[in-house]
Amino acid sequence: MKHYRLPAARGFTLIEVLVALGIVAIALLAGSQATGALVRNAERQSEVMLAHVCAENALVAVRLSRQMPSIGDSVQGCEQASERFDLTLSVRPTPNPSFRRVDAQVRSQSGQVLRLSTIVGRR
Repeated sequence: MKHYRLPAARGFTLIEVLVALGIVAIALLAGSQATGALVRNAERQSEVMLAHVCAENALVAVRLSRQMPSIGDSVQGCEQASERFDLTLSVRPTPNPSFRRVDAQVRSQSGQVLRLSTIVGRR
């Protein structure tokens, strides 16, 4: 009696292929989420940098004006790199009448971006 040997099976089973595809899908999903987080962080960093330029420009203008700023709030627009910001300058008294506190608050369409403060004195 002759014994016939079946050739050894080669390749992958359907289950093995599905498990491998599931692992690849999970890895790709994690990679795309990480990439999305990096993109959002870069956009936020750019927005904060542009808002910082707006606030610094306004505070330097107050310091260079050669007169004590009047107490109160003022709102002005600021455009940097085609982005529009609203800048609110708030001038408040300090315990020493020779100094005033000036806060620059920068907002974009998405909300508050940055707040900087300085002290301005008499010249």
